[in-house]
Amino acid sequence: MSKKSRPEKSRVKGLVDTGRTLAPVLARTAMTTLEDLASRVVPGNGSTATAADVTVPAPEGISGYARQVEAARAISAPPTAILDVVLDTTRTHEWLTFHLSWRGERAEQLTTGGEFVQQMTLMDIPVQVRWIVEKADETGFELRGAGPMGITVGLWCTVVPTADGSAVRLDGALDGPPVRGPVGISAVRSVEAALTESLDALTGLVDGGGGPGRYADESVRHERTGEMLDPSTPVLIGVGQIVRRDPDPDTATEPAVMSVEALQAAAADTGAQGPLLSRADLVYAVPSASWTYPDQAGFVAEAVGAEFAETVQTSPYGGDGAQLAVNDAAQRIADRAAHLALVSGAEAGATVAALQSRGREPRWTTQDPDRGPDRVIGVDRPANNEAETSVGLGAPIYVYSLIESALQADSGETAEAHQQHIGDLWSRHSGIAAQNPFAWDPTARTAEDIAYASATNRTVSAPYTKLLCANLQVDLAAGVIVASVAAAQALGVPQDKWVFLHAGASGTDEWFVSERADLTRSPAIAAAGAAAFEHAGITADDLGPVDLYSCFPSAVQLGARALGLPWQDPSRPLSVTGGLTSAGGPGNNYGLHAVSTLVPLLREDPDQVGLSTSLGWYATKHSLGIYSGTPPSRPFAHLKPAIERPAPRPARTELDGPAVIEAVTVPHGRDGGAEGVVVSAITPDGARVLLRRESADDIAALTSGTPLRRTLRLDGHRVVVEGERQELPDPPTAPVLTRRDGSVWVITLNRPHAKNAIDHATAVQLERAVDDAEDDSGVRAIVLTGSGDTFCAGMDLAGAHRGQVPVTDRRGPLGLTAEPPTTPTVAAVEGPALAGGFELAMCADLIIAAENASFSLPEVKRGLLAAAGGLWRSATRLPRPVALELALLGDALPATRLAELGMVNTVVPEGRALETAMETARRIAANAPLSVRVGKQIVDEAPTWSPEEAFGRQSEMASPVVLSDDAREGVAAFAEKREPRWTGR
Repeated sequence: MSKKSRPEKSRVKGLVDTGRTLAPVLARTAMTTLEDLASRVVPGNGSTATAADVTVPAPEGISGYARQVEAARAISAPPTAILDVVLDTTRTHEWLTFHLSWRGERAEQLTTGGEFVQQMTLMDIPVQVRWIVEKADETGFELRGAGPMGITVGLWCTVVPTADGSAVRLDGALDGPPVRGPVGISAVRSVEAALTESLDALTGLVDGGGGPGRYADESVRHERTGEMLDPSTPVLIGVGQIVRRDPDPDTATEPAVMSVEALQAAAADTGAQGPLLSRADLVYAVPSASWTYPDQAGFVAEAVGAEFAETVQTSPYGGDGAQLAVNDAAQRIADRAAHLALVSGAEAGATVAALQSRGREPRWTTQDPDRGPDRVIGVDRPANNEAETSVGLGAPIYVYSLIESALQADSGETAEAHQQHIGDLWSRHSGIAAQNPFAWDPTARTAEDIAYASATNRTVSAPYTKLLCANLQVDLAAGVIVASVAAAQALGVPQDKWVFLHAGASGTDEWFVSERADLTRSPAIAAAGAAAFEHAGITADDLGPVDLYSCFPSAVQLGARALGLPWQDPSRPLSVTGGLTSAGGPGNNYGLHAVSTLVPLLREDPDQVGLSTSLGWYATKHSLGIYSGTPPSRPFAHLKPAIERPAPRPARTELDGPAVIEAVTVPHGRDGGAEGVVVSAITPDGARVLLRRESADDIAALTSGTPLRRTLRLDGHRVVVEGERQELPDPPTAPVLTRRDGSVWVITLNRPHAKNAIDHATAVQLERAVDDAEDDSGVRAIVLTGSGDTFCAGMDLAGAHRGQVPVTDRRGPLGLTAEPPTTPTVAAVEGPALAGGFELAMCADLIIAAENASFSLPEVKRGLLAAAGGLWRSATRLPRPVALELALLGDALPATRLAELGMVNTVVPEGRALETAMETARRIAANAPLSVRVGKQIVDEAPTWSPEEAFGRQSEMASPVVLSDDAREGVAAFAEKREPRWTGR
């Protein structure tokens, strides 16, 4: 649910006084419902009856209000039990769903003649109501109040005894000029819904039913620092881990049950008394790889008694899932959509391996395959492209060992020196695991024992031995409990147990490894780390305990390099658990073990700041979190920064001519023999060629001496390595360029040799550039432009003829036209915008065109149609004769004419379109983001509204904006003659 700080009446009045045209919108807002923000409150399990089964007389005085609604319920508890709750103002937040907080002094009990001020929600907007208690006795209460915009409010609770317990009736009433208008009906309907939900919550309290808890929306004092914390501040309150090093296959616990046990350990860790897990309103599961559950989160929720909670799972495969789930839970709590979240995951890989070695399979829970969680988060795509699969790069060990070889080449070290360094790193990790009571293999080992092959440590894929690989055959579980500080305080969790989430971030690199510009860099980790550091107000030098995802040494090096951390410094540990080799690699869930180990360290030294990173597939998808025992200086945010990505490389499997060797790995069989060699080499045009060679001569040629960064060529069927060390050729020029300018994301079509025509690769890159901007809440406007003297010539017909049709899975034709951005977009058009180029320009909200710009839909001259939105959008934006001129003649219209007709916003001198578009985008970005977003939404949707519904729909959409935090800030900034500080709330 979305609760916001209360509006100051004087500021709202000032807004009305200075902008009378907003009065209808404000009126619509003010009389809109006492709507429950806590939609997660679920009826209790006690015996209840609907309003149709209950007869309670209407209260006196309600008929004097213009609008009245009621809700009634039979409850099996006696009247005294109900009155103990409803007359106790310290418990109002537990049942009255539109209550946010109290303002000023108030008595702990409602008494006749009392007065108090309450902050409550009207259409998800906090407003202040001044109440007088007209009656409070053994029959219930009667409240009369005054709200904003001249609205008067009444609230009654009537309790009468019945043979089976009690009957309870809640009445709400509204009056005032706005309420008597035509939209008053919809307002009271939502009030009725809020009253019903309040009765649901009340029933759960007095009948002992289940369901999530409700907590006071009041600031919480942090005792150690003296800071007053927003009640929605997310905090980790409990962590639990389970390790079963020698499971009995006949009695071993299945993964989902281990998850429950880990959460029970986490609940005990909180130090809270009484039930806790059953009060969760969010239950997350990191899917098990050792046993598949269609709805693992649902299994866990039912097992802990949180059957009313929303259930969430991360994508089926990916080690980023655990940290992603924690980030998502923290954001839901920060957004006031939840108060208590459970996150868990488990693996029983050792048990499964033991059973399979005996020719048996586990007999564990089998769920209905059609069952599923309420929500799935994370990215789920095939991990490999055809080029990678064809050479055997279908498992992490082979990909990460190839990346390791590239890292060695990039460092300039000899193979022997680099092998010693990664052995040292893993030796330090094993020493940490030896001190970790939850480590799967708490054995300290030397670098030599780890890095070099032996009878007990075979080479798996050179340069990696078995002890340099993640160990997946483990029985491990971890659980984490995330709460709002309001819930943590109410549940009695001691504050020395609290660890705050300061920031989270996530992102993806070029999905297929073979298409990455540089195997030794992770732009996504760098961008996520920079965003999280900036939000938390720290640098890498400020970090205390750190856990970098450590499935293989190359993963640690990628993370360290991207985040500015040294990986060869013994004084700077990069793991708190001991890593996935020694502590264990429990499928997707290692990250939760890292967090569970990090939390106690930060409790011991709360001034420290900790970092945990997770990644999935081949360092493909990433998530990280920043933690501390000290409260954050800014509200938590799960950041998804737009990434300035380098150009991808084409991936090939045929070598025609010379190439520079980038990396080499040698897969080995269990007998210790080499099975072949996989080589990655870069051609002069920047493409990456993957080859697999299996002859002994080729293996020797590619592994003897120093082959890395030397020239590779084929002499017939024989591999030749020759020449001196050299730099890798650059990737081909990117067909789409991106850059960030403050809050503006600039996307440039970059195929000037083809007049920026869109082929499939360009469409894919354009879609991703837009997706990146849409995911980043800090991007407030997009500018779309083209390089060279043409904005865009539409679809690349030659490419389409070769089968490279520019249609993407999500945004459709040209990578954009089926789903244009929701972020305000400005097109900067220089030169012709032909066919699909015109269609792309029409996907923008504003068009800035140079004097030499022209626009046309010439498809009719090629036997085609402008079916990517050109005909439809031109017909809705231009007079019919002009739209037909474009459709039937296919001739170009100059920018000046389209400006006269309103399609082009501004015509500027040649060469000034981008500059002017950037100025326009910056002006958009400087405005209140909520106002911009909803204003654009209204303009986009208004043409579909009938005259009868238009004003009401507009008012409904505008109301949250006009009473938002940003509205109050805008008025205050104007009065104080300063620049506003927008929050988007």
